[in-house]
Amino acid sequence: MLNKLKQFKDLREQGKKMQNLVANESVTVRTAGDKVMLTMNGNLELSAVVIDDELLSPNYKEKLQNAIKEAHKDALKKMQRTIATKMQQSGDFNIPGLS
Repeated sequence: MLNKLKQFKDLREQGKKMQNLVANESVTVRTAGDKVMLTMNGNLELSAVVIDDELLSPNYKEKLQNAIKEAHKDALKKMQRTIATKMQQSGDFNIPGLS
């Protein structure tokens, strides 16, 4: 039981280290011919969304929706790769089941 508590504490500490490691990271992606731009931070939160006025027309509603979904998916993948790279570079993380 105590061993499990120690593992849990170690995981929490590693989680905090990982958060600190990627806190200042961000990725920016563009879709729809650069008419939609999303920026995602290391906490996987969108920190900026820029949409070209042309896509705000009701005629482009579906195109805008698809562009936002595509940009979010791309930003999430890029940030996940960034996080994984940072973790590998630090060599500080030993998470059971992921090693």
